[in-house]
Amino acid sequence: MVNGDVEKRLWAAANQLWANTGLKPAEFSGPVLGLIFLRYAESRFAEAEKRIGKVGSGDRRKVGKEDYQAEGVIFLRPQARFSQLLKLPEGQDLGKAINEAMKAVEDENADLAGALPRSYGQIGNAVLVELLKLLAPIDLSGDAFGKVYEYFLGEFAKREGQKGGVFYTPESIVKLIVEIIEPYHGRIL
Repeated sequence: MVNGDVEKRLWAAANQLWANTGLKPAEFSGPVLGLIFLRYAESRFAEAEKRIGKVGSGDRRKVGKEDYQAEGVIFLRPQARFSQLLKLPEGQDLGKAINEAMKAVEDENADLAGALPRSYGQIGNAVLVELLKLLAPIDLSGDAFGKVYEYFLGEFAKREGQKGGVFYTPESIVKLIVEIIEPYHGRIL
C-alpha cells in the first residue's frame, strides 16, 4: 500500500527528473503515467500468472491471452513488461523500447488501441532509466495504483495550470462520479 509520504517522495523524484528534460508538464505527464500504468499492468499480470500458470506451460491446453483476459488482466508479451525494460542494456535506445512495449500492449489488447503514450523518444535514456528505477520497487497492489496515479495526475495538473481547457478533477468529485455510475444491487445511488 502506498501512503501520502511515499506519493510525495515519488513525485519529488519524478519532478527532479522532469526538470532535466526541458519538457512541459503535459509532455512529461503522459510518459510518466504510462510507465506507472505499465508497472501496474505487469503486477496484475504476475498475480494472474500465479493463479492460472505461465503461457505455454504443461497441461493439455496451453494458457493464452484469452485466459488472462478472462481474469480481467491485460495480456503482456514479454517485451511489453516493465521488468524486461529494466533489464535492457544501458546503451540500448530505451525510448524506442518503451514505445514498442506500449504498442505491443495495444496490439494484444484492442480496448487500449491508441490510448497509451508513445512519446518516450523525447526523453533521454538517463531520465528513462531513473524513472524505471524509481517506479520498480513500488507495490501497486490494491488501491495503491489508483492513489499514485491520481496523485501524479493532480500534481501534473497543478504544474500545467489549467491552460488549453485541460482541468484536473478533484478527488471528491471523482468519488461522487464513481458512486453515481456504479450500480449496487440493481440500483443507482
